[in-house]
Amino acid sequence: MTDLDRALKRQFGFSSFRPNQRDIVEAILSGRDVFAALPTGGGKSLCYQLPAVLLPKITLVVSPLIALMKDQVDGAREDGVAAAFLNSSLTAEESRDAWRSIQEGKTRLVYASPERMALPGFRAGLLRCGVSLIAVDEAHCISEWGHEFRPDYRTLGELRSSFPDVPLAAFTATATPQVQNDVIRLLGLKNPLIVRASFDRPEIFYRVVGRQGDGNAQILDFITRHKGRPGIVYRGTRKAVEKTADFLAANRISAVAYHAGLEDEERRTRQEAFVRDEVTVVVATIAFGMGIDKSNVRWVVHGDLPRSIEGYYQETGRAARDGEPADSLLLHGVSDIAAIRWHIDRVESPVEREHAEERLRGILQYVQSSACRRVQLLSHFAERHPGECGRCDVCAGELAREDFTEAARKILSAAVRTGERFGGHHLADIVAGVATDKVMERGHQNLPTFGVGRDQDREWWLGLIRELEASGYLVRGEGRTAGFALSQKGRMLLAGKESFLSQRPTGRFARPAESGRVGASSRAAAEEIPESPTLDYGDQEDLFQCLKALRKRIAQGRGVPPYVVFSDKTLRIMARNRPLDPGALLRCQGVGDAKLAAYGTAFLQAIHVFCETGTCGE
Repeated sequence: MTDLDRALKRQFGFSSFRPNQRDIVEAILSGRDVFAALPTGGGKSLCYQLPAVLLPKITLVVSPLIALMKDQVDGAREDGVAAAFLNSSLTAEESRDAWRSIQEGKTRLVYASPERMALPGFRAGLLRCGVSLIAVDEAHCISEWGHEFRPDYRTLGELRSSFPDVPLAAFTATATPQVQNDVIRLLGLKNPLIVRASFDRPEIFYRVVGRQGDGNAQILDFITRHKGRPGIVYRGTRKAVEKTADFLAANRISAVAYHAGLEDEERRTRQEAFVRDEVTVVVATIAFGMGIDKSNVRWVVHGDLPRSIEGYYQETGRAARDGEPADSLLLHGVSDIAAIRWHIDRVESPVEREHAEERLRGILQYVQSSACRRVQLLSHFAERHPGECGRCDVCAGELAREDFTEAARKILSAAVRTGERFGGHHLADIVAGVATDKVMERGHQNLPTFGVGRDQDREWWLGLIRELEASGYLVRGEGRTAGFALSQKGRMLLAGKESFLSQRPTGRFARPAESGRVGASSRAAAEEIPESPTLDYGDQEDLFQCLKALRKRIAQGRGVPPYVVFSDKTLRIMARNRPLDPGALLRCQGVGDAKLAAYGTAFLQAIHVFCETGTCGE
């Protein structure tokens, strides 16, 4: 065992590094700049917390959110790392105390916001204390190509000139190659070690389902199947957030709403209740989640279509940080596209509007494609996956493909016969034989395609049109009122030189009466959400629950989130191995010297009692 391995085990309780961690830590300790793209749960924080223990001066971490700083400082302190944060949440006295500890060399790991880093006096104070490393977390926020661009991050470009001899390390859990190049350029990284770990999250099961109505019944069914395990529901609007939270609470689910319309104190209270396992479910807009490090989120639901693949990937990645199995569900409907386009049409910058359109096309292709979900997600990050992952609805056999070529040709024919300048609703009216005022005014009731699809309703045809758009057969022209035109592959399909296949739920999850239908709205009525594959822990479950209860009591007494004491994964290992002495407990992953000293006696006693009585002994 090397000195680095010994420090890893002593401080954090890990017997070995995760992939890429050793290379990153060694590069930092040698004084080299680093760019590291590691997936959520890939161990980013250890890559700068371990050097903070070993380097002679301050390790400074630039972090975007106050809540994230607090969580990471709490966790570092529980591991025996002298850490502090400096941000606007501190009183003047607390800020002075933190600075005093830094100046006296007692605090080695310091978290600060980009806004604080922009202050010349703050940077000057750090220079006087001495800095060994600057780590920029959530580094994708510096790039306008990143899905969570923050203008305040632009000031971090001054770090190189202010700290010319200090190594800079940029970390992100989601970055395309374009964002990576942007971050390296804007931060002025010099010959950095570039690490791009696999973005695959094999512990997460990905599922996409058509939304039925407002989706609340489907969400409730999904949550009920997860037996009280913590999770996050994302909704697209504040109104939908409130409605879903109220619906779940009325059905005896411990759920709270979280969105920007709440008072700051109320948001903070609700977030902390979730982090501390006092609330099981948070229903939120996408503003929630970036600022927490909760490791035992077991599922994530998107009740509406996300605005981008990258955002969806990061939001689902807030589950399973501890590496244990987790589940994700994406619900979508025709109305989602109109809602997203409404926002896109109000973007003033033509360049940003095109970026938003590109992101929408990407997420539409994802939900409508019948390819392995991992193949699609990882290709967005320039990573190849062979498919057949077994951990998504496509590969688990929940979907089948059916031929809807003739139906698709009816829509394409209607588009051509009307000059390729009308939107989906008008084309659906024509094919379904709905004589609206708009149809009659233009004489489109006299077209050969009028009414050729009366066997299905207009919502069915709208769903098919969205699938044709997502698959690239129909393309929308420029401008808010632009209609659909045929792409080259659309013309091939109309000419009978291509086929159009649509994914369908398999018989086990579809009602027989709906089996011949397609389109987002009607398909939603046919689909039920199956229970996800989970691990069977057998008779270890009772001991695991005892250890969870003990962990919660300890966390409440110390005023920290339960996962900061021990992760679910560490408790699972204890429940399986049943250590009965300090040496055996120390061999459990996640138990280091500091945590052994702080909690060892209590957990060993609980395991002894359970082994003797089969109960928690309370």
